[in-house]
Amino acid sequence: MTAVPTATWRKRAACRGIDPEVFYPVSDEEADEAKAICAGCQVRQACLEHALAHREREGVWGGASERERRRILRQRRKSA
Repeated sequence: MTAVPTATWRKRAACRGIDPEVFYPVSDEEADEAKAICAGCQVRQACLEHALAHREREGVWGGASERERRRILRQRRKSA
């Protein structure tokens, strides 16, 4: 996968213009609205890769909560 410059993918993100609070739910159980927005986003994978690379600790990025991103990183380490 070719890296997409941050400025480029962010301009095309489905979340652009939406209240950022939506993407910082109190718990994983309250992340459904954010995940629904991410589900239809054309740059979801670039967003997720950004969050993984920068170890974003909070919020929903690329359709994944912080807990889900930790799981992805663990799986990648095991398969490397």
